[in-house]
Amino acid sequence: MAAAAAAALALLASGCGGGSGGSAAPSPDSTYSAVVAAAEPPSTAAGFSTVEIQGIRIGAPKNWSIDKTGGQLCMRPPGQDSCGYGAVKVIPHVAENDPNKWPKKQYNNPDGWASDPASCRSLGTAASGGTGVTGAEQVDVDNPQGLTQHADGLKSHHRVWEVTCQNGDTFEVRLWFLPQSDIAVYAWSVDTRYSTLYDKIAESMNTDDYKRD
Repeated sequence: MAAAAAAALALLASGCGGGSGGSAAPSPDSTYSAVVAAAEPPSTAAGFSTVEIQGIRIGAPKNWSIDKTGGQLCMRPPGQDSCGYGAVKVIPHVAENDPNKWPKKQYNNPDGWASDPASCRSLGTAASGGTGVTGAEQVDVDNPQGLTQHADGLKSHHRVWEVTCQNGDTFEVRLWFLPQSDIAVYAWSVDTRYSTLYDKIAESMNTDDYKRD
């Protein structure tokens, strides 16, 4: 267990990300290796505590608020009263419960940043939801295969989009998606003050106790 905990802390500190790879990127189950010891989320790391939903354990910043509703977990940064701008969602059985099977069918597409990619989510428009978008593009990230490794050894497809709104605003969306496990870690609209923190949250996820269908 000491080695596993050390592995988790090292993974948290590394801040490694993913890139916008193609559809041939390995799926989580095929990239899991028994050589990689399952590690605990970084509950002992400074500034983090472990939260859980449906057997998914993940590190949450200690000064963020935690909500569980509708089968999802939401981490809200200080000053945010709703699970919107700046927040991170952990969504079990995400495509199974989405009417458009998002993001399983869309995560490699320019408009795959949402199940219904119609409304602007910039800081000035996120609350009202009344502003449309004019386009979106996927942004390259660090890993050339577009993969992120999590604390349990599984790898997710990591995607980042920059979306342009009708009023000229832009915003960023980040997704970590495990297609076989059907789990998403989702930064709904990125607050750039927490840019590195989002990656560390996602990397800390451990799904050992999650019930897969």
